[in-house]
Amino acid sequence: MSKLTIVANIHANSEKIELVKAELEKLIPITRAEKGCIQYDLHQDNENPAHFLFFENWESRDLWQDHMNAPHLAAFLKATEGAVAELAIHEMSHIG
Repeated sequence: MSKLTIVANIHANSEKIELVKAELEKLIPITRAEKGCIQYDLHQDNENPAHFLFFENWESRDLWQDHMNAPHLAAFLKATEGAVAELAIHEMSHIG
């Protein structure tokens, strides 16, 4: 199976930016150690600090699905409940 790129856009509620950022940062070392993780980079918009973006590359969709079902993702969702205004995940394929 081919590699999978994920672009995840997370928009925090304005009064919860630091909470969401801290919880997102907790995911980085755990996820980078997961089987199949090639790249897992967090970005914050310079003009809109409430907008975060994960740029991810995975060896396969199955291994990314394992990540999505991992306990640390469930912990993130619980810790940020009511703090995230929008979450959009895009599965992408490299074409060039």
